[in-house]
Amino acid sequence: MLAAVAIAGLVAGVAGLSVAVVAHNRANQVVEQCSEVVRRSLRAAGPPGAIDGHALRDLAIVHYDALREMSGHRSFSLALINASGNGVVISSIIGRTETRTYAKPIRDGHPAEPLSPEENQALRAARLGKGPVVTMDDPLPDFGDSGRTARTTT
Repeated sequence: MLAAVAIAGLVAGVAGLSVAVVAHNRANQVVEQCSEVVRRSLRAAGPPGAIDGHALRDLAIVHYDALREMSGHRSFSLALINASGNGVVISSIIGRTETRTYAKPIRDGHPAEPLSPEENQALRAARLGKGPVVTMDDPLPDFGDSGRTARTTT
């Protein structure tokens, strides 16, 4: 009987050792797969400290009374710009009976179509990193674009 218990113990020990070896090998495979995912992510992200030029990073919003029929600065212009200076200026003009929303593209930091003074203020504030909330009274320098930035009124 003692021999049978010894053999059973030996079989259980070998089985346990086999399970441990298989588990160890599988754990090594999972670690290697995770390491590869991290390496691919780092390669895709570029060198350390690199900036994703497509990510929106600068924004500014200007609230104002567009139609002078409602108080409370309900209308707004919002500029969203990436590191390359591309993005959009979104304006919402809010009145008593209707709301109008406009989106104007920005390429290389310059508008593709004329901007209102409020939209221009939001764009300048975003480009200068002065957002998120600015007013029309905030002094912001012009960029000296020599006519590339269109300035008109709504």
